[in-house]
Amino acid sequence: MVAFAAWVGETAGVAANSRVTIAAHALAWMELARRRGREVLTSEEVAASVNTNAVILRRSLGDLQRAGLVRARRGNGAGYCLGRPATEITLLDVWLAVSPEPLLALHHSEPNLQCPVGRGIRPVLTDLYDEATDTFRTTLARSTVADILHRILA
Repeated sequence: MVAFAAWVGETAGVAANSRVTIAAHALAWMELARRRGREVLTSEEVAASVNTNAVILRRSLGDLQRAGLVRARRGNGAGYCLGRPATEITLLDVWLAVSPEPLLALHHSEPNLQCPVGRGIRPVLTDLYDEATDTFRTTLARSTVADILHRILA
């Protein structure tokens, strides 16, 4: 699995992987804060844990909010909290919320159909990419934010 993770990191693009990592980190931090009696955190507090700019983090929180994974509270005591229990938020939920691009993609333009490789590459790679994506999704669906936090604190 380590080889697959390294391969995905190199081919899927740093930006997509980074968005998922930032979102998972933020959710785990919110869950830890909740367990310690802090139901709501500001974006600045979460950004400090992630070690990123609060503006960048708020974009991620917005994606997570649209997916129902976090809630924003306005007014006195404003901030963010988990939208549902950490035991019910899978990494697949996180990936779907913040990473709209496919895991693996085909050519942006049609390959040369006069070439034997160009003629046959798309259906072959589509089948392989679909299989890899299914495996990836299954793996992410098995881990929740609560699971991640448990492993972090172990």
